[in-house]
Amino acid sequence: MGRPTITDLARAAGVSVATVDRVLNGRSPVREETAKKVHQAAVTIGYHGSNMIRQRILADRPTLRLGVVLQKPRHSFYLEFISAFERQVQAILTRRIQLVFHHPQSTDPAELADILEGLTGRVDAVAATGVDHHRITAAVGVLKAAGIPVFSLLSDFAQGVRESYFGMNNLKIGRQAGWCISKISKRPGKVALFIGSSRYHGHVMRETGFRSYLRDVAPEFEMIDTQINLETRALTHEATLELLDRHPDLCGLYVAGGGMEGAISALRETRGPEEVLLIVNELTPESRLALQDGYAAMVFGTPIEDLVRELLDVIVSTHENGTAAVPGQRFFPPQLWTSEIV
Repeated sequence: MGRPTITDLARAAGVSVATVDRVLNGRSPVREETAKKVHQAAVTIGYHGSNMIRQRILADRPTLRLGVVLQKPRHSFYLEFISAFERQVQAILTRRIQLVFHHPQSTDPAELADILEGLTGRVDAVAATGVDHHRITAAVGVLKAAGIPVFSLLSDFAQGVRESYFGMNNLKIGRQAGWCISKISKRPGKVALFIGSSRYHGHVMRETGFRSYLRDVAPEFEMIDTQINLETRALTHEATLELLDRHPDLCGLYVAGGGMEGAISALRETRGPEEVLLIVNELTPESRLALQDGYAAMVFGTPIEDLVRELLDVIVSTHENGTAAVPGQRFFPPQLWTSEIV
């Protein structure tokens, strides 16, 4: 089949060829609703001029500069986040949104604070992942004073100062992980937990939920002291090997943040499939394979596309109407992945 023609586009949009020609060439005014309809049809059928249509629609629109600060730019999870931002921006026709990406090289709060403060005067809004620390709260305060709202992603920070939090309810995620361990494990035993840092608000909430569920509902499972893995696979690998050596009766392991690749590789080296029930976060090539071959029991996934879509809607609304009177939060239900649905 050849590439779609202008006639195909007119048919898909439910308008005349002449109307499509006016949208494409800007020869005479076209109602905004009609132009959007033609653009959507162009995207749907893969018309080669869809980007040109979008540019014409946006020609007189104001520009919104959005600073996006994400961790680990080469990790598949954050690469998907970047792609989601780029895709969703293409669907917005009320503003020309310019994405300005930044990636801290470490989890040092001072580095993230410097990046945030450096965005003052360069962007109209900021969406960021990061730890909860007084330096970062101060940086968010600087941006807020300059009229630049900050939205925390995945793990909350600067509560009371940032504009809103977008992510999952991490307390409930932790409790769900505890439920999975207690219900799926073949036997009671010792259970271990990894978090990236006690400064990640989301990780602390997951730990609290996990511990509280096992303590209240499944006391036959013994919690080992929480392990800090700095979200690195190498440290997680070494720590998991040590845990397995010291606790041969380990029956469950929950990696509440990054670094799950290290836990998976350690289990592959020392245990058979399903010998230790492993729960991790985010569906990546590594966690997908671990589900398929029995080295992971369940994966909690962030609904990235939905999160980014709603985030951008709120940012555009905030840019048009001003910040909210009270800082808010938007919780998204997790995606649950098992071996049968990947």
